[in-house]
Amino acid sequence: MINSRVDFRFIDNPGELLVPRGWRAHQSGHRGLPMFFQQCIAFVILLVLSPLLLLIFLAIRLESQGGAIYKQVRVGKHGEHFGFYKLRTMYTENDPNYVAPDASESSRDGICLKFKKDPRITGLGYYLRRYSLDELPQLWNVVCGQMALVGPRPALTTEVAQYALSDMARLKVLPGITGLWQVSGRADIAFDQQLELDKRYIAEQSPFQDILILLRTIPAVISAKGAY
Repeated sequence: MINSRVDFRFIDNPGELLVPRGWRAHQSGHRGLPMFFQQCIAFVILLVLSPLLLLIFLAIRLESQGGAIYKQVRVGKHGEHFGFYKLRTMYTENDPNYVAPDASESSRDGICLKFKKDPRITGLGYYLRRYSLDELPQLWNVVCGQMALVGPRPALTTEVAQYALSDMARLKVLPGITGLWQVSGRADIAFDQQLELDKRYIAEQSPFQDILILLRTIPAVISAKGAY
């Protein structure tokens, strides 16, 4: 039986993840909203929301120890690594309020453990997550051209290492802040279904579809369904 899992290698540049040989030659171009347009929108939103972001930064620092911004390595288009930004919503391990989660109270979805009541989440962090405000710093990722407003969720390196060959299609386009599975149920959507919805989005990507997903994101965020 042929194993469809993909082997990965690193080259001289440690920030670039090699994808299967010959795969890049078949990359699809960006078929959604023009990236320059998305970058302009992201920059304007950041300017408009800068007073709110400043207040949130201060509130995070006052509530718990640690910085307000959380940076994590994610895998983007062509398998390239980039710094992914979020507002910090959890206590740091050296914070006296930090409580390690009980694995017995979690559910496994793909390679991830999900906790509906994670004791590491701060009081403010609960609301930031519920209404996706913790994602706002990713607008800077869009300005920098590392992400788009709409696209597959940027994957963890550990997730990509477990991809089947068909799942590599997720790396054909820029990852997005929102996407098809996020407006279809957010964290309530199983990991395998997230992959399928992302691949469906890529196959059907168009400016019109991007606009529809952006419009659907508003009620999805307000309802907070599947957010935890």
